[in-house]
Amino acid sequence: MKDMKRRGVLHAIGALSLTATFPSQAQVPTGFPDKPVRIVVPFAAGNTLDTALRQVAEEFKKNTGQPVLVENKPGGSGIIAAQSVMASPADGYTLLLANTSMLTINPHTFAKLPYDAEKTFRPITNFLGTSMVMAVNASVPANNVKEFVAYAKANPGKVSFASFTAGNSSHFAGVILNQRAGMEMIHVPFNGTPPAVQNLVGGQVTAAFLPLLAVKPHMDSGKVKVLAVTSPQRSPLMPNVATFREQGFPDLDIYIWAAIVAPAGTPDAVVSRLNAEFIKVLRSSEIKEKWRVADFETLPSTPEEFSKFAQADSKRWAEAVKISGFKSSE
Repeated sequence: MKDMKRRGVLHAIGALSLTATFPSQAQVPTGFPDKPVRIVVPFAAGNTLDTALRQVAEEFKKNTGQPVLVENKPGGSGIIAAQSVMASPADGYTLLLANTSMLTINPHTFAKLPYDAEKTFRPITNFLGTSMVMAVNASVPANNVKEFVAYAKANPGKVSFASFTAGNSSHFAGVILNQRAGMEMIHVPFNGTPPAVQNLVGGQVTAAFLPLLAVKPHMDSGKVKVLAVTSPQRSPLMPNVATFREQGFPDLDIYIWAAIVAPAGTPDAVVSRLNAEFIKVLRSSEIKEKWRVADFETLPSTPEEFSKFAQADSKRWAEAVKISGFKSSE
């Protein structure tokens, strides 16, 4: 929890107790899990979350003897993936890797959703957290946000930004920047980070809001420039890159996360067993070391802790959506 307090972005979860109780493990179905566990991901293969989950899957198999089958169902702001899991048996063998937008942004941007963010799924544990960066193609004549805004205003209708899906936090970051800076970047959504990065590097889009891991190799090779980070403090992996807050845009303090959830109706004992197994992996030195170099944080939590955290985050996004006036057209 030390890193979370340092970054100052998960104060809601930091105030919660770590002593939630669960039903006895004796109530878990005999041998559970005794077959592969399927986890549906709302992004294409190769996305940063997909990669992180596959790393966790390796450790899960070592501990339980059962593989995690990652199934990618991108598109629809996570709704396609959510519907797939909603229709699955509530037996603990089909789970969803739900991200920030699916549980705390979509309810405020869509007039109608086929799921209830608080009632349709049962949380297993929070999973991963990170900030984003604003990256631009190397040809853009800007080295900070102020210079980029000036460039965008001087080239109306020609400046675009990529997100890793419509209605996600990476999309919303551009919406907020547009409003706060008084400019009109064109939004270009993609199904996951890989195509967004590919188009950024190729110059088909001007800018993008993405996790650092997705753009760092291209930053190191000089193909893209990173103008700002969305964390309240600078990233230790890029100490020379200023935050949005430092550059006059405190509303761009955005922390993105993902959690593992199950269909409503999944038995308490199954939730308890899955929570214990995933927490064991998330607390392992193997995962922490792999994620540290990607600017990812492990966020092991009890289901109760995550529910309170998500509720607090949803209130924060509700206010941001209201201020921006943004609504999904999908």
